[in-house]
Amino acid sequence: MIVQSCKHSEGSLNQYALGPLGEEIAFKVNYWGVNPKHFNNPVHRHSFYEVCYVLSGEGLYKDLDDQFRLKKGTLFLSRPNIHHQILSETGLFLVFVAFEILHEKSMDEASHRFNQLARTNRICVSEADDSPTALIWRALVDYTSNWSGDDFNIITSMAHTLILSFHSLFSEANQRNRSPEKIFLNSSPTHLYQAKLFIRDNLSEPLKLEDVADYLHISSRHLSRLFSNELCESFSHYIRKERVREAARLLEMTSIPIKEIADVTGFGSVHYFTRVFTTMMNSSPARYRNDYLKREKTEIN
Repeated sequence: MIVQSCKHSEGSLNQYALGPLGEEIAFKVNYWGVNPKHFNNPVHRHSFYEVCYVLSGEGLYKDLDDQFRLKKGTLFLSRPNIHHQILSETGLFLVFVAFEILHEKSMDEASHRFNQLARTNRICVSEADDSPTALIWRALVDYTSNWSGDDFNIITSMAHTLILSFHSLFSEANQRNRSPEKIFLNSSPTHLYQAKLFIRDNLSEPLKLEDVADYLHISSRHLSRLFSNELCESFSHYIRKERVREAARLLEMTSIPIKEIADVTGFGSVHYFTRVFTTMMNSSPARYRNDYLKREKTEIN
């Protein structure tokens, strides 16, 4: 019965809630989806945002080299141009929506603020069934699954509200999934969050382990253990990944020369930058920029 309701909802949403949605910030929805048995898909990327809501099942979500466990009540974000993959042995019941900002119909400040999600590290939110996003999504599914065709403006309004809620849910400034008690009892999540922010804002610097640890007033050993235990990767690997992420953004959004991008992202030399970037993105910096510009021209035409 739940599957039938979601499928009926999917049809209504794809007919009446594709966009443009909103005034201050407008969105184009590429598709709404329902998959009651999502198993594995290949590593891939797309040029838009996609948010998935796990209604049941268990699995794994991979974002570049990060891995997140999926279970009932989890919401997760796929950001534009980031390689990702969903894995599940038993199958996940997913509802999802893919969308992009219509910049020409949005106010600059609003679209810039929302588009900060393209750089967020808050990719996956577990136990989110009681979050505003999940509540709105379930209400939208319920309404559209029983919709009689009276007023589609209600559907578009609810859909726009849902997409707007993604900013609050996945923004790094929002830590709703951590209770105040946990923050005070264990400072490790706070230290890790502060370290990630410091790294993001100082990518042009050497960013040695001991320097970041000194900034946080903790030992280098403790900081190294935080990255290993919480993110399942080394401190140095995380630094390289963040440098590549920022470099990719600069290649896409600016005309800055590649040598200068290598400098501002802390690689030091073009040779080292090219080697690391090519390894992680399966494309040289120059080719990555050219491919992105070609896609942009194709979409405009």
